[in-house]
Amino acid sequence: MWLIQLLNWMTGNMRESFFANQLSVIHPLRYVDDGDFGLLDHVFEVGGKNKTAKQVKHVEKSFVVADDIEIGYQHKIPLWLFGFLY
Repeated sequence: MWLIQLLNWMTGNMRESFFANQLSVIHPLRYVDDGDFGLLDHVFEVGGKNKTAKQVKHVEKSFVVADDIEIGYQHKIPLWLFGFLY
């Protein structure tokens, strides 16, 4: 059971590390209270395909960056798209 929890933790860290690596080339990231990262006046919450905007719903200009999806919709952006920024 602990192995599954370890892999889930590692997956989340890999997602956030990838996102931070790709965007830090463009502009320095900042940590925010609501969400995972801030870039200029935007807030990003990084997660898997089932991640919802519940954590950042009250933040204007907020986005959910989701892994394991191919196409974005409304304020949900596929994580893989950020690979093109580097």
